[in-house]
Amino acid sequence: MKKLTIYLSFLILLFIQTSPGTAAPKDGPKNIILLIGDGMGLGQMEIARLFEYGKKGHLYIETLPYTALAHTYSANNRVTDSAAGGTALAIGEKTKNEMIGVTANGKEKKSILDLFKNHLYKTGIVTTNSVTDATPASFTASVKNRWEDQHAIAKQQLQTKVDVIMGGGLSYFGANEKGDTNLINQYKKAGYQFVATKQELQHAKSDKILGLFGPKHLNFKLDRNKLHSQEPTLTEMTAKTIETLSKNSKGFFAMIEGARIDHASHASDLTSIWKETIEFDNTVKYCVEWAKKHPDTLIVVAADHETMGISSSEPMDIKALKQISVTPHYMASQLQKNKSGIGYTNQSIRKVFKQYAHMTLTNRDIALFQSDIKNDRNQVYPDQQIAWEIGNRIAKHYHAGSLDRSTEKLSTTGGHTSNMIAVFAYGKGANQFHGVMDNTDIPKILAELMGFAF
Repeated sequence: MKKLTIYLSFLILLFIQTSPGTAAPKDGPKNIILLIGDGMGLGQMEIARLFEYGKKGHLYIETLPYTALAHTYSANNRVTDSAAGGTALAIGEKTKNEMIGVTANGKEKKSILDLFKNHLYKTGIVTTNSVTDATPASFTASVKNRWEDQHAIAKQQLQTKVDVIMGGGLSYFGANEKGDTNLINQYKKAGYQFVATKQELQHAKSDKILGLFGPKHLNFKLDRNKLHSQEPTLTEMTAKTIETLSKNSKGFFAMIEGARIDHASHASDLTSIWKETIEFDNTVKYCVEWAKKHPDTLIVVAADHETMGISSSEPMDIKALKQISVTPHYMASQLQKNKSGIGYTNQSIRKVFKQYAHMTLTNRDIALFQSDIKNDRNQVYPDQQIAWEIGNRIAKHYHAGSLDRSTEKLSTTGGHTSNMIAVFAYGKGANQFHGVMDNTDIPKILAELMGFAF
């Protein structure tokens, strides 16, 4: 009888700790903020550190007390794409490249965000990409191919009832040619306040916010002045998200993504890697400073993978790279098409490189550029190829450390690598992040700290 009583008591305790609406374990955090630098390897961090602070300086991320390294391979490739990388951080399992929120055999599995939601915590996602892109989608949706239907991902995010959603992707939320209804109206009917500018975000008061500040991805930090952008910064979006979610006395989970570090890296754009990583680092600082006032909070900083093998090469001309004022993506938009519609005018190519990158191209350089962009049509991310050609040439000219363009073209991920990524942690439970781990360990540790069964 005594043994039966003990056994029943154990079952009751287990039920209390894992049932929705109950408190987290005594030693677990109340709030968790997971910050992801997309494509951010040690090389990207080193570029940002050197460009911003010099060789004796430090990023704020580097001051966090607990550090680990993590492997990022996917289920079907030693190099992950963003979909499989994001999914590993969300569901704690490997999946195949291009798959989101599902296991390698296509089975849906609850994400760490879903677990928080099921236990009545508030949840939020913030990104400088489209909110339907790989990383935020991995936490909030399940699709077998990331490219299939962005509108379907946006619809799933409404069904998931994520409390705060901020980033780009407005074009995926409207009515479309497939006959899909306008999702903005559906979000409003579900109680969300919709905001589309920095000013509207500042005045938002609702407990549920949908913030979409651009048709697709948000603009690069480097281009925002040139484009007269009305977009909020990553830190501003994060501040409003934490302010909103922390109204809940139970606690919250937020995934914050500095997404365009990856896009800058694909283009070998060292100047934007610097700017995007510093913006992300400032956001980490904001979160840690908030956590210092709320000591029941855990901050974890990671990446989904590394992009382009970025490194700080000795002959790199930092001074020249810091003088570049726009991205290769902006430069590509300034090229003028030939009258035939094929290729660009030699004059505009010469002008763009001279005006924005301070490079004087020879006739042979221009001929090679024309030839290369002509052969780029069947590459992955075809809409990015012109910018990548421009960025690669700038990086090569100024001796920056980055994969060669010919190697990038052979990559099914557009230049990702299997280099380990760094993990940093601060706050309650941070001591669980140390040594060398797998990316799938990160959400498993978070779930264990909260007493959730994955």
